[in-house]
Amino acid sequence: MTLTRERIVLAALELVATHGYGGTTMPMVAATAEVSTGLLYQYFPSKTDLFDEVFRQASQREIDACAAAAASESGAGERLAAIIRTFAHRALKRPRLAWALLAEPAAPQIDEDRLRFREPYRAIFVTVIEDGIDSREFRAQNAHTSAAAIVGALAEAMIGPLALGVLSKRAAQRVVEDIVALCLAAVLDHAASAKRGQGTKAPVPPSAKETP
Repeated sequence: MTLTRERIVLAALELVATHGYGGTTMPMVAATAEVSTGLLYQYFPSKTDLFDEVFRQASQREIDACAAAAASESGAGERLAAIIRTFAHRALKRPRLAWALLAEPAAPQIDEDRLRFREPYRAIFVTVIEDGIDSREFRAQNAHTSAAAIVGALAEAMIGPLALGVLSKRAAQRVVEDIVALCLAAVLDHAASAKRGQGTKAPVPPSAKETP
């Protein structure tokens, strides 16, 4: 990516983070990036092309942050909670950008990318869930199905008042912890945890890791 193109994308990203897709215009981007409108259109023939690149870069940053949270050496449950908190807290830090990435009405091209960019999140959760199954921390389950359900629940819970930043900081934090508790409750092996607490290890069923 050339320096000029990168400057344009970064300028557009900051404007979208403040005004959303609908409130950001090509002349605004050109002025912020300190390029002419004509030069802007040489790099991005349409607003959709520019916003799609903004979406891709911004989404990849969030994916990278979640992957880093998943890479710790703690237990699977702690890692799963860390991913969710990372996703949610980053969204709360820049709520207008979170709304743009998650749900703001946009061109069909961006809607298609929203679906594609869920897959890396699912892959991160699959790895953690499978690790939890191996360690007997999580119950036997289809890791792919559970990961998809968690990604869907997380995105849905962040849409609306939470993503738009209209909740108080305390209320938003409560919502985040509710999401963490819900997702952990869905995957934890509660029976095995109780048995381990009594000094007995729960067996791992042969079907602990099912394929989709």
